Amino acid sequence: MSKHSADEPADAPASDSGGASSASSMVDWEYAVRLGTRFAGEGPVVTRSEADDAVAQLRAGAERSTGLVRDFTGLTAEARTAPILVVDRGGWIQANAESFAVLLEPIMEKVAGTKAPSRTARMVGGRIAGTELGVLLGFMGSRVLGQFDPFTGDGRLLLVAPNVVHIERELKVDPSDFRLWVCLHEETHRVQFTAVPWMRDHIRSQVDALSATFEPQRMLGDTLKGVSRAVRGEGGSLMELMSTPDQREIIDRVTGVMSLLEGHADVVMDGVGPEVIPSVEAIRAKFSERRAGVGVLDRVLRRLMGLDAKMAQYRDGASFVRHVVDKVGMEGFNAVWNSAEELPSKAEIHDPAAWVARVHG
Repeated sequence: MSKHSADEPADAPASDSGGASSASSMVDWEYAVRLGTRFAGEGPVVTRSEADDAVAQLRAGAERSTGLVRDFTGLTAEARTAPILVVDRGGWIQANAESFAVLLEPIMEKVAGTKAPSRTARMVGGRIAGTELGVLLGFMGSRVLGQFDPFTGDGRLLLVAPNVVHIERELKVDPSDFRLWVCLHEETHRVQFTAVPWMRDHIRSQVDALSATFEPQRMLGDTLKGVSRAVRGEGGSLMELMSTPDQREIIDRVTGVMSLLEGHADVVMDGVGPEVIPSVEAIRAKFSERRAGVGVLDRVLRRLMGLDAKMAQYRDGASFVRHVVDKVGMEGFNAVWNSAEELPSKAEIHDPAAWVARVHG
């Protein structure tokens, strides 16, 4: 939010630039954060009172959601096992730069090991990489409503106050209802990672496996091809366009897991909603309509950044969860959390009967 706003009341993560090793220096993280914050903008203009109210309601909504998610899903995660941070756009960008530094470290180490560039080359390359990452973070930082970050410390729940206020105004929905609705989705993600303790390591292992297949020499050419194809409306995200067959196999596994997590959170936010959010049906209808209504430039950027696939994950994952719950109940569905072997594959997300047959016989 802009001045009079939540720059001060929002809780920003510590301003660690992330990753101090020689590999991490291949990205100018500070520049990425500064550029991303400028690119994202401050958000809607609000009064001090409105900003304080948004921060307080989001924090209270996250706290309240813990019991609501537990009662609906049967998953138990202790309260306050991860901090709740109500942030502005810059705070979200800073937090995600820190997470990227952690997740990209294996790839950075691999790239750094291929050659020994001069100090000047490192500085120039770091600024270019910082520019690319900054634009990505800025684009996302102006849109994302919340996020559970499982890879920093014990995890942290981020709620982006200015974006929540912007969307609730754009949709003309009840602010209190919308804020709790958003909190239910994000708190479900916190529960998924804290009530299912192996989930964090499983996803991290997939990221590490993807890093092991990374070929630095292919990166630039494939990136340029990917951008060209996306602008023409062909292909998918940069990750999909740049991937080898081995990488696509890993990406398919990750896609199955992420579809499950996102779809499960959507089912929870809508399933809990009628009991505590009187206008939930109107919110869902307006929110779904907004997801579909984007311009040409936005569509290109969404395709490049994988956001089209993200929207499909919400839809396909929610369909999978509803089908399985209809067939075997919530307790039967919760077998997905027993181990990585019980997670649905990407194919099973689209064929939930196959997962039911495999797991329940």
